[in-house]
Amino acid sequence: MDPADTTPIIDVRSPAEYAKGHLPGALSMPLFTDAERAEVGTTYKQVGPEQAFSLGLERVGPKMAGFVKQARQIAPHGRIKVYCWRGGKRSGSMGWLLAQAGFESLVLEGGYKAYRNHLLTTLGQPLKLAVVGGMTGSGKTEILQQLAMAGEQVIDLEGLANHRGSAFGGVGLPAQPSNEQFWNLVFDRFNQLDPNRTIWVEDESRSIGCVTVPEPLFVQMRLAPVYAVSVETALRVEHLQQVYAGHAVEALEASLLKIEKRLGTRHTAQLREALLAGEMAQVTQQLLDYYDKMYRYGLERRTPGQVVEVTLQPAPQRWSEWLQRITPRLMEIRS
Repeated sequence: MDPADTTPIIDVRSPAEYAKGHLPGALSMPLFTDAERAEVGTTYKQVGPEQAFSLGLERVGPKMAGFVKQARQIAPHGRIKVYCWRGGKRSGSMGWLLAQAGFESLVLEGGYKAYRNHLLTTLGQPLKLAVVGGMTGSGKTEILQQLAMAGEQVIDLEGLANHRGSAFGGVGLPAQPSNEQFWNLVFDRFNQLDPNRTIWVEDESRSIGCVTVPEPLFVQMRLAPVYAVSVETALRVEHLQQVYAGHAVEALEASLLKIEKRLGTRHTAQLREALLAGEMAQVTQQLLDYYDKMYRYGLERRTPGQVVEVTLQPAPQRWSEWLQRITPRLMEIRS
């Protein structure tokens, strides 16, 4: 699909299908409710296709005028795209109805299923990736934002996932999309970029909260060069305190308990006590010790020569100074 095409898109699948995953930007206009879809499907299997078709007509008939009215609100200029799961009867029926009402109605061939297959194929093609790595608190997301402002191509996976990646990653952020929808969002972002130019991404594990990086993309990320930025621990502590300042202690406490098994019961209890006492710098410092060990282990598993250490000399004394200087340094090394 052409990213520059602004034609409204409607998804005529059931609400549950839409909630699981849909084309980014598509609006839900279900032909059947979830219950109606189940009813028609059961009739098709247990009685027959003719009876299921008749039942579908009975359920849809009273809604037809409403569909046209809703479509006119969505597409006042009269051009609209329609899709269902396979580009079959549901989208075909809606497309026919809207065409009779005077719309230029375009049914997406192959439907959502074809879109998903295209997604997997496209993300599996060779990409020019550059991975921003670094210890927790190095501001990798902020670096991606700075790179984008400088004209570089970026896919902010954590931004699309509504999660910062760690056990504390969901604090203060909206609910995560479904895994299927996350992949759709990544693909939508990719379609806005030039695959012949470098695309910057953040070094991620396979999972970001409750979603996973699309497998074809993750495989290429593991093989791409990693530009591991190095920043003083004190600046990382400063940055993380800014990120999590103002969030409810209860949310931070719940996140801490998620890694209790790895930290150990005693260590977790000590951190919890410090957290409730408002000693954020102490808690952050000790948690960085834990996360730094995990990240070093991950870097050691990369192919020799794959990781490029990126430092700044003289070392910045403030977080804002470091962020301002690291982005042009990365662009210089990459070029």
